[in-house]
Amino acid sequence: MEYTPQGVCAQSIRVDLENNVVKQVEFIGGCNGNLKGIASLVVGMDAREAISRIDGLTCGNKATSCPDQLAQALKAALRQSF
Repeated sequence: MEYTPQGVCAQSIRVDLENNVVKQVEFIGGCNGNLKGIASLVVGMDAREAISRIDGLTCGNKATSCPDQLAQALKAALRQSF
């Protein structure tokens, strides 16, 4: 599924889940190296576990961050899978 993040530099987040496990994450835009690292860390992880680790993280004085927006994308993907 494709998710449009709010309040961050990334323009889009593509998430692929299989049986609630993160199979692939791709960020479009944003800080390329950092986002590749975040995506790599959550691949193979249960989506709910990833959400519990990154939900609510902020970036500087922003109310959100790319990891937080990934958590929102994962929540949306989980809702779609039911």
